[in-house]
Amino acid sequence: MRHTLAVPALPVEMSDLSPEWLSDALGTTVTGAEVLDRAVATNQRLRIGLEYAQGAGGPASLFVKLLPLDPAHRQMIGASGMGAREAQFYADVAPGVELRVPRAYWAAAADDGTFALLLEDLAAAGCSFSDGSWGVASDAAARALEDLARFHGRFHDPAARQAVAPWLAVPPARRSGATALLLRKVLDEHADVLTPAYIDAGELYIAHHDQIDELWHAGPQTYIHGDPHIGNVFLDGGRVGFLDWGLSRVSTPLRDVSYFLTMTVEPADRRRDERDLIRLYLGALRASGGPEIAFDDAWSVHRVQAGYTVVATFLAFMPTYATGDGQGLGAALRRRSEFALDDLDAVDAMRAAVG
Repeated sequence: MRHTLAVPALPVEMSDLSPEWLSDALGTTVTGAEVLDRAVATNQRLRIGLEYAQGAGGPASLFVKLLPLDPAHRQMIGASGMGAREAQFYADVAPGVELRVPRAYWAAAADDGTFALLLEDLAAAGCSFSDGSWGVASDAAARALEDLARFHGRFHDPAARQAVAPWLAVPPARRSGATALLLRKVLDEHADVLTPAYIDAGELYIAHHDQIDELWHAGPQTYIHGDPHIGNVFLDGGRVGFLDWGLSRVSTPLRDVSYFLTMTVEPADRRRDERDLIRLYLGALRASGGPEIAFDDAWSVHRVQAGYTVVATFLAFMPTYATGDGQGLGAALRRRSEFALDDLDAVDAMRAAVG
């Protein structure tokens, strides 16, 4: 697999996924391709069925991920580098990790932010996906946190990160100022449907966005997924798998833990078991060569990290997200954010953290 390309041009839409292009990418002779399913949210997501020449072989279907077609949205996602980061993960990291992630048949990105991913068709493999109406139960969450602990523990050592993913040394561009401006617009226009805690957490971020952004990334550093909400995971039997690595980066492992608990675990299960789940994770992290983190410290960080759920969910109000397939998921994620902010008294924790 390749994660950077100068030529040829990467596909932009389904019509670009010709049998010739697919044959080159897969290293076999593809004679036909048809769209089985298509969704548009942050990116274009397609399932395609494939036909092969006699004597050739390959996957019967693939999941394809491309930049969105909307020009403004396309420019934003391309400039963010999310596609390139995900392609780098699948090319360099995924083959050697114990996490359940889709198999990548081809992954590439160009300098202009264009990217293409040809991934395992998880739907055909019988995996389950949530539209936000259900979350991960505690038993599956426990195994997922142990998987994450091993991943975090492995990449806690900077030398281990450098050996596998040297591109991680370049941090993502800071965009807290631009994010604060967009959040200001959403709070002003949608205050009538937002809870008091959601608004208060948003106001705190707007007033202290640089400081809060630093707090959310402070602590022991490792390679993290960065966005493990319910829409970015799947269930393979009883095991949680992880999708959408475009926001992966070096940060505190507790960012993944808190976000997974608040935005993926079934809220009732989280309320009942989150302390035990955090303790389980901390023990697994230590056993995997990661840092020793005291539970009380982790719990304090968890409460502050819960405020990030506002920044992670308010974009659902933006025009490119507020229609189409992502609308229901966006509303479900915001409800999870509201639950977490109240349950964890996150606003008080954020106020105390910023002084």
